[in-house]
Amino acid sequence: MRIGIEGQRLFRKKKHGMDMVALELVRNLQAIDKVNEYVVFVKQDEDRCLHAVDNFEIAEMKNAPYPVWEQVVLPKAARDASCQILHCTSNTAPLHTSIPLVVTLHDIIYMEKLSLRSKEFSNYQKCGNLYRRMVVPGVVRNCKKIITVSKFEKKRIVDFFNIDPGKVVAVYNGVSEHFRPIADPEALLAVKHKYHLPDRFFLFFGNTDPKKNTEGVLKAYSLFLKKSDEKIPLVMLDLDRASLDRLIEEVGDPSIADHLLLTGYVPNTELPGIYSLSTIFLYPSLRESFGIPMLEAMACGTPVITSNTSSMPEIAGNAALFIDPFKPEEITEKMFTLLSGPVLRSNLIASGLEQARKFTWKKMAGDVLKVYNQTFKW
Repeated sequence: MRIGIEGQRLFRKKKHGMDMVALELVRNLQAIDKVNEYVVFVKQDEDRCLHAVDNFEIAEMKNAPYPVWEQVVLPKAARDASCQILHCTSNTAPLHTSIPLVVTLHDIIYMEKLSLRSKEFSNYQKCGNLYRRMVVPGVVRNCKKIITVSKFEKKRIVDFFNIDPGKVVAVYNGVSEHFRPIADPEALLAVKHKYHLPDRFFLFFGNTDPKKNTEGVLKAYSLFLKKSDEKIPLVMLDLDRASLDRLIEEVGDPSIADHLLLTGYVPNTELPGIYSLSTIFLYPSLRESFGIPMLEAMACGTPVITSNTSSMPEIAGNAALFIDPFKPEEITEKMFTLLSGPVLRSNLIASGLEQARKFTWKKMAGDVLKVYNQTFKW
């Protein structure tokens, strides 16, 4: 079997969630599958994080606007490479291809009418959502198999598109092996100095995507500062100052700005140090299809506060404190609960380490390989 895998953004320097999932898929397929042949289609860029092996070819293709690359360049390249299956890994795929298609729908948030204000999306996000709205219904009709990342999201996809549940397979993501508690004082000190981190801090991955609930976290943090004698800073990753200033204005408490620290983009390899240094990891999203950062924090021995909605209880199990993400006061309450409860904290850390071990990229790659085999026999 000759399998094409779309990995358009794998070589870009600043990788995010779907990019890391695709990267780990390819790396682990390289480790477990020595029989089938693969062609990984990527855009030319500076981070050459994958290399060809005996049965894996890396096809670097020239840059083009996203729709052109996906709808024109990719299907032609897959056809020319004699692929018998094409797996598109990042929520969209070509509408017209004669090659049997597998598509990973990490989520279908862009198809839903959520109670989220459109002004919170950047122009880039709005364009991306519009493109997906146009393309994904046709892709769902035409593809042979859909892979998604949780049982929750599988039900959403089946119900929304009214399709046969047998067409959709839930395959859990994993936790990379470098996510573990970092105890080396020199390593921790290096991370602390690089990102100017305080001795104690809350950690939150804030960005402009409304589902991340950045405004709700800032409201909860504002309440915390008003009630607490210890002004523990809030460290925020992947958010720019201009976006933060707009959100602070929405919250209506400019005084919190003095206690916020922005790190900018942090490479995936440096995240374990930041997790290990943090006091509590906040992950109170309004909606998630999986929630890899939650498991990464657990794997590093960091207690987690997360939401009681969508996929998060499914993935976190009994290893987190749950809140209603629409109620900032609940987030604040759990912050105080963890800070004042050393026994609870120790129990959460232990259960978090155990929960994270259940999710591996090797198992994920094996489950995806089963989908390829099913598709090939279609």
